[in-house]
Amino acid sequence: MSASKAVAEAAGTDAASVWVLADPRPGTANQALGIAERLGVPVRVVPLAWGPLARLPWPWPTLAGLGPAARALLRPPWPRVVISAGRRSAPIALWLKQHGARAVHAMRPGFGASSFDLLVLGQHDRPPQAPNVIAILGACHRLSPAVLAAARTRWCDLPTLPSPRVAVLVGGPVRGQRMADAEARGLIRAVRDRFPGGSFLVSTSRRTGRHASAAIAEALAGVPHRLFRWGDAGENPYAGFLAWAEAIVVTADSVSMLAEACATAAPVFVAGDAAGRHARLVASLVAAGRVARLGEPAPSAVVPIDEAGRVAAEIRARGWLG
Repeated sequence: MSASKAVAEAAGTDAASVWVLADPRPGTANQALGIAERLGVPVRVVPLAWGPLARLPWPWPTLAGLGPAARALLRPPWPRVVISAGRRSAPIALWLKQHGARAVHAMRPGFGASSFDLLVLGQHDRPPQAPNVIAILGACHRLSPAVLAAARTRWCDLPTLPSPRVAVLVGGPVRGQRMADAEARGLIRAVRDRFPGGSFLVSTSRRTGRHASAAIAEALAGVPHRLFRWGDAGENPYAGFLAWAEAIVVTADSVSMLAEACATAAPVFVAGDAAGRHARLVASLVAAGRVARLGEPAPSAVVPIDEAGRVAAEIRARGWLG
């Protein structure tokens, strides 16, 4: 049984020894799920739904932020290990620790950092040096080697496109307005200039916006490509794009997409600029030789980064699974 299948089959199983607290935001939940799916044991996924009190920065273990339906899901038998991600899930994870669970948390918890058994923090978030902290490059995610291998089988038509096949992962502003049409067109022009004669596997996100996505479609006219826009009908080929890409271009505004691109064996290029923690993430990946700026020479260290696998190995090595 694959790790991802084990998670799916155990989603409603109270007796699973590992629980995942799944935040409603997929990008946050996937960090916890990505670790759990690498453990090789049945996992119970507990979907979280927030009540009005979740906005408060609770400084102690509590279920106060949960809505009534989600709170009712937390019942014995209690897990040996609980894996969470994001500030809002931290009080729930520590509440489960009071019931005997080892608490593993991805991203900054907002409080009680020393109370977690293991904190998984990106180097770009400037983690402190502490016995319970494991610093990672980028972020954990669900794009494991097994998932990429399965995607190569599922999307076996993609190699018919001309080489080099370039995956283009388009995000958008982290807050505020969607991506500007001119910026979207400029991105595609820059990618076409960097990889003349190639084909393009383009995926947009919710933050890209409908108008910018339309501009991208116009800019791709006349070249071999596959475009999947956020909200398009049908199965999302995102994993297939990454599995078959011979190069990957990612906008600088997405931690998740940069981390997922770096899980492949393709060179990764960053387009655009970012500020704050996003800029620090790009700088850390450039310093590691794993990514390069679009227009610059290819990165020197084209080796897949598998931080979720490394964290899972650490959990097993500590003997927490029994």
